[in-house]
Amino acid sequence: RKGFLPLNPDVTGDDSVMKFAYNVALTRFHEVFEPTRQKLIAPMADMINHSSEPNAEISFDTENNCYVTAIADIYAGSPLSVSLGDPTDPTPLFAKYGFLPTGCNTIFCKAIHLEPQINELGYEFNQLLFQTDTGEVYPAVWDIFLLKILQDYDVDLASQFTMACQNSDEATKE
Repeated sequence: RKGFLPLNPDVTGDDSVMKFAYNVALTRFHEVFEPTRQKLIAPMADMINHSSEPNAEISFDTENNCYVTAIADIYAGSPLSVSLGDPTDPTPLFAKYGFLPTGCNTIFCKAIHLEPQINELGYEFNQLLFQTDTGEVYPAVWDIFLLKILQDYDVDLASQFTMACQNSDEATKE
C-alpha cells in the first residue's frame, strides 16, 4: 500500500512498543473530511497545545500538506494553540486525548456499564458530569443509577420513573 513500510519483527513482536505506537497514532492524528475522510499525523502540528481560545488552526491541502494558520494576533514568543474540541463538554477531550482542559471544573461519570439506562432515559454521556470545584453531581447521573436500582427491584416503579425523566416531571421523580 502507498505510504506504508514494513516494520521490523523485533518492533511488531514487542507488545509495549506496539501499545505505545498505537496510542501515539490514536491520540495524535488530525482528522480531515475533504476530499475524503482521513486521519493524518503531522508531527510539528502535534506539538501545538489545546486552548478554549485558540490563536491558530490546522488544515491540510489536497496533497496532505499541513498548514498552521493564525486566526488571532500572536505575539513573538507566545505559544500557538488550537481547539481540539468543546471545553464545555470534556468527555470527548478526555476520551480521545486523555486530558481535561486547564480550568475545567467538570469531569464525566464513567457509567459505561449503565448505557442501556442512559439510552432509555434519552441522555447523552456529556450530561453525566461532576463539578470538581463544588462536588455537584448532575441530575442525569443520579437518574441513571436510580433507574438501574428500580429496574432490579420494582419494574413498575422503574417505568414510572422513566416516564417522569422523559417528561421532565421532577415532582413524580421525587
